[in-house]
Amino acid sequence: MTKIKILWVDDEIDLLKPHILFLEKKNYDVTTCNSGTEAVDILEDHTFDIVFLDENMPGLTGLETLNEIKEKQDNLPVVMITKSEEEYIMEEAIGNKIADYLIKPVNPNQILLSLKKNLDHSRLISEKTTSNYQQEFRKIAMDLAMVNSYEEWVSLYQKLIYWEIQLEAIEDVGMFEILESQKVEANTQFGKYIDKNYTQWFNQKTEAPIMSHTLFKEKIAPQLSKEQPTLLVVIDNLRYDQWKVFEPIISNYYKKESEIGFFSILPTATQYARNAIFSGLMPSDMEKLFPEYWKNDTDEGGKNLFEAEFLDTQMKRLNLSHLSYEYHKITNLKGGKKLLENFNALKSNDLTAVVFNFVDMLSHSKTEMEVVKELASNDKAYRSLALSWFKNSPLLEMIHQAQLAGFKLILTTDHGTINVKNPSKVVGDRDTSLNLRYKTGRSLTYEAKDVLVAKNPKDIHLPTINMSSSFIFAKSDLFFAYPNNYNHYVSYFRNTYQHGGVSLEEMIIPFVVLNPR
Repeated sequence: MTKIKILWVDDEIDLLKPHILFLEKKNYDVTTCNSGTEAVDILEDHTFDIVFLDENMPGLTGLETLNEIKEKQDNLPVVMITKSEEEYIMEEAIGNKIADYLIKPVNPNQILLSLKKNLDHSRLISEKTTSNYQQEFRKIAMDLAMVNSYEEWVSLYQKLIYWEIQLEAIEDVGMFEILESQKVEANTQFGKYIDKNYTQWFNQKTEAPIMSHTLFKEKIAPQLSKEQPTLLVVIDNLRYDQWKVFEPIISNYYKKESEIGFFSILPTATQYARNAIFSGLMPSDMEKLFPEYWKNDTDEGGKNLFEAEFLDTQMKRLNLSHLSYEYHKITNLKGGKKLLENFNALKSNDLTAVVFNFVDMLSHSKTEMEVVKELASNDKAYRSLALSWFKNSPLLEMIHQAQLAGFKLILTTDHGTINVKNPSKVVGDRDTSLNLRYKTGRSLTYEAKDVLVAKNPKDIHLPTINMSSSFIFAKSDLFFAYPNNYNHYVSYFRNTYQHGGVSLEEMIIPFVVLNPR
């Protein structure tokens, strides 16, 4: 095993002989020098794993030496050691990206801890994470065999996401593959659970989770008041795992008050689920009560053009008309920047509802743009791409502006999305809907094991386009493909992100209430 090489720079290096002997007994290779100038020269010709640097030296000071080291080897860890506890020295050193900061007199164990923290950190975290997941794996497997309520499904899914993000960080391929197999098994069992229970959720005698059409009444309306303005952000197509990687950034501005996983209605598609949030109604009720606003799959024209009107009807129905409110939909960068420029005008609203369509555009564009297909080839890459957008989006700046103005922030979505991997053959007439994860139409032929079937759509409060129309929803990671031109169709859509069906990723989605820091 190659020894770890340390460069120790101190004008009183002879006094540190016991520390150096201690490290050499621990199998570290220590090179010493008495000045910053000498250290810079040594680093020109030799490579080291870490530098211990005295702050108070004659000639080139510790901070000056640090600057020179960082100019040449920015990634080389430097541990600053100083007698001084003055704040400005600490701030200067930290601002120059030091790896650690120790106050004299230092003892050998402090040095050893700093070495482990900086050089063995990744390995130690990797080993600990792997060990913890191995223990958790057995518990998750047991939970999968026992889970039988919507609360337990939310908890299990959140646990899987937690471990997915943890294992992703340490890049343990073997452990990651085990987790992936657990996610596949979880989705298989979840499909069976939804098949058995979904219809019952619309029976008033059965306890049901918070769903798209009950979210506003049960969770958003109680947060609204004239005392504090509220910014409601609906990020279209936001998965729970994407929220979890957004969360640390948002926490710079907001502290989380509450978080739940709620259930998107079926189909987990924008025209159904998002209209349900803003109207507070299921699709069949929207069609019946507001035929001028509702469009079915086979109708021409946009399906989400009346969300503002739906919100208006719900606010009146819930006796919230005394509150002032506005609705905005952002579909591109230009629209986001324009709303941001006019943010001051929103401060007089009690509720500002903003829909951000970007994540939805991203997932759909994956089937159209080869570049995006390469960038988002799996869930890890998809999370990373969404995070990159969020960090550079007008939405983040809007959240910052809302924090400064004292807004309460509510962040949620209408449905998630899943990476589809396996085709399922379906046959329908020319009026059958086009979505890859659900179909509605007459005389549908399909693989029964692959789908959740609603032969009578009214049972799950969906419109019946024709007397004999039914709905089918793809389970797990399946997508529907027609027999004609089958191979081309399958290769084109496999490994793309789709929504509309039954999966943990599409149905269990975040609702978060936050208050400004």
